[in-house]
Amino acid sequence: MADQGPMTEAAYYILLALMRPGHGYGMMHRIRELSGGRLVMGPGTLYGALARMCREGLIVLAEEEGRRKTSAITDAGRESLLAEYRRLKHLVADGAVLEGERDEEI
Repeated sequence: MADQGPMTEAAYYILLALMRPGHGYGMMHRIRELSGGRLVMGPGTLYGALARMCREGLIVLAEEEGRRKTSAITDAGRESLLAEYRRLKHLVADGAVLEGERDEEI
């Protein structure tokens, strides 16, 4: 996913939430928690993204218990998440110029 351009915010937080396997409602709660309440993901967005990410091999269905399906991140998903994390860190570091932390002009 890293070579396909930037990851969407939804995908980033879903993968981040799935560092611990989880099911839909639990993931929505964890995403809200991880984002400090900034990102509230609805079921339509979540389940659409989960289906796409499963097709891409970033996550797998780890367990199915009735209607509750538990997803888990794959090694490829971890690699993509880490690549996106590094990309975001670089963006923030480069943006430090806005706070006067660098000598360069904007």
